[in-house]
Amino acid sequence: MARYRGPVEKLERRLNADLGLKGERRLNGKSALEKRPFAPGQHGQRRTKISEYGLQLQEKQKAKIIYGVSEKQFRKYFKEAERREGNTGSILITLIETRLDNVVYRMGFATTRANARQFVTHGHILVDGQKVDIPSYIVKPGQKVEVKEKSKTNTQIVRSLELTNQTGMVEWIDVDKDKVFGIFSRIPTREEVVIPVEERLIVELYSK
Repeated sequence: MARYRGPVEKLERRLNADLGLKGERRLNGKSALEKRPFAPGQHGQRRTKISEYGLQLQEKQKAKIIYGVSEKQFRKYFKEAERREGNTGSILITLIETRLDNVVYRMGFATTRANARQFVTHGHILVDGQKVDIPSYIVKPGQKVEVKEKSKTNTQIVRSLELTNQTGMVEWIDVDKDKVFGIFSRIPTREEVVIPVEERLIVELYSK
């Protein structure tokens, strides 16, 4: 399945959830979801009953859209989570959180995961001093993630770091804003990862 390139706010309205796709626009209260909290289209305001399968599928779609991963990638993460000991749903979410594009976003170097993915693919990001341009690269605890020297004055990165004064930082990452680098100190717990997804339904969907 190709990556979705249409109006992302329509996805949020369709799923009735803030998926963090618009960055600063959302922070300024200008998101389409706030203005029109109903599904897009002529019949968007109609009340419809969703089946159990529909709810499960909806939660999977939310997770895939939030993290910007394909069905093939998502299924790969699920299989890895299922292989590990513990709660499969919780492991799934925390595993995807270790993707490099997500870590760049969590460090405040980008306002959205899509922007973070672009910074990575364009070679602006270093991991332990080496350029890594693969968004799905798994960052390990203790690794240093930084913006390369020539990119530290990039206006988007500078503005994104300014906005962290408003959004705050997650507890499992240590960031030096002045030097534009961060340390991925540990893998977060599921309770620390605040996203509008019920991973239990995803596990039920894949377990059928």
